[in-house]
Amino acid sequence: ETLQEAKDRGVIVLGCGAYCIGSSVEFDWCAVSCIRQLRRDGFKSIIINYNPETVSTDYDESDRLYFEELSLERVMDIYEREGAAGVVVSVGGQIPQNLAHPLSQCGANILGTDSKDIERAEDRKQFSDMCDTLGIMQPPWSALTSKEQAIEFANKVEYPVLVRPSAVLSGAAMRVAAEESQLRNFLDLAADVGNDKPVVVSKFILNAKEIEFDAVANKGHILNYAIGEHLENAGVHSGDATVILPAQKLYVGTIRQVKRYASQIAMALRITGPFNIQFMAKGNDVQVIECNLRASRTFPFVSKTLNHNFISLATKAMCGLDAKPYKISLLDIDYVCVKAPMFSFTRLRGADPTLGVEMASTGEVACFGEHVHDAFLQSLLSTTFKLPNKNRTILVSIASDQFRLEFAESMLILNKLGYILYGTPGTAQYYQDNHKIDITSVSKPDSEHDDGPGTALEVIKNRRIDMVINVSEGATRKDEVTAGYIIRRAVVDFGVSLVTDVKCAILLAECFDRGMGDGKFKPLDIQQFHKLPTVGWSKD
Repeated sequence: ETLQEAKDRGVIVLGCGAYCIGSSVEFDWCAVSCIRQLRRDGFKSIIINYNPETVSTDYDESDRLYFEELSLERVMDIYEREGAAGVVVSVGGQIPQNLAHPLSQCGANILGTDSKDIERAEDRKQFSDMCDTLGIMQPPWSALTSKEQAIEFANKVEYPVLVRPSAVLSGAAMRVAAEESQLRNFLDLAADVGNDKPVVVSKFILNAKEIEFDAVANKGHILNYAIGEHLENAGVHSGDATVILPAQKLYVGTIRQVKRYASQIAMALRITGPFNIQFMAKGNDVQVIECNLRASRTFPFVSKTLNHNFISLATKAMCGLDAKPYKISLLDIDYVCVKAPMFSFTRLRGADPTLGVEMASTGEVACFGEHVHDAFLQSLLSTTFKLPNKNRTILVSIASDQFRLEFAESMLILNKLGYILYGTPGTAQYYQDNHKIDITSVSKPDSEHDDGPGTALEVIKNRRIDMVINVSEGATRKDEVTAGYIIRRAVVDFGVSLVTDVKCAILLAECFDRGMGDGKFKPLDIQQFHKLPTVGWSKD
């Protein structure tokens, strides 16, 4: 058929469905950007979505709106009724993505990456096999056939290990197991959530940096890309992580390897449209974690930071139009953008307010700054985080000597700036003995009612503490209900600021050291950053 006939028949865009943790307004932004580009290019646009909270279901956004469920039967009914030229499944998150293969089997024309290649990326075993064939480094892994085999594999590579079901959003049922009993429990959970999809167990790499690669490709060739880095170490879900763009602390060799691996994957999967790959780096060794052949939740963040809409470009590529890459020089951008997560732990009674591989955040805020400290602190304050300025008191509880050593310089900064420091016994002893820091010891709670004089709960409940830095053992933690959990829960329940990651705590201390502790900023409009002059290249 001719291009004009395809435009007249129209393109169906599948929306994000109901909002939940992991699938929210980011994907609706992607769907709306896709619809608007279709209309600009002269295509009849048809949206299927059943969430009245979304912009995509506004009556004037598309030529035809179907307020229907995102199921195979309903989408095929609409596809046949409209006689559409194709269906876009890659801008609405995981729900439309999971429909790609069954829709294709029923005869629907999937625009962009072929449904068989989507299946190869979504299926953990197929994707890992492909990476092995291409010589792309990845953590040691094994496809689960029985619990005993998984336990044998975990003993061989040594704990901790990561349990990963296939074709899930927001890391559902993804867990880090530190011992055999945890592994058995997590395998049952992953099997329930993953249905008939493979469950893969892989070695969990401690203290690695996670890297986000968001890109648009056309027939396997990458048109544009963005590389962002997680502030937290690998092991925090990308939706819960603090993401810095452009990446500030990656080696040039690391960036080169990330681009090389991404190009190989894009070519092998014949990608057309948006995609996201998550990497981890330790030293200069880069390993791939996973690849999603759809828009990720960071696409709006990337597009607004770089002032170029990646979804518009992807839409052109998927529709077979001339998709010209944007002129972007990631190394020459004179500002930084930081995305910080927002949580609703105050409304979730009993939930542990800590970060892990399964997503827990219910929102995010991104802020621009001239440097990373500026952008980070503004984004943190935008999430309603309160700086420790009322009493200037900070309670520090760090589980391991490794993290205590890493945070030592920051403790010296806080001490120098005159903050009144409290610490749980092990933490206080460490900094008193090794760094001669003036810190008051408070005892750890045995239960949530252990709030007598001299306890951590007592100083929190009496509002004598402005901020708590509580860094747990993370992936190596074995106890379900720990003293750390009781402290974190009390902190949230009493409205005290909480930092649970050592990297975030270090950057926050650096902000204080730069004289930014009062939290006062002169807000700048996004356009003021976009209009900053470039050196040696042109945005046009």
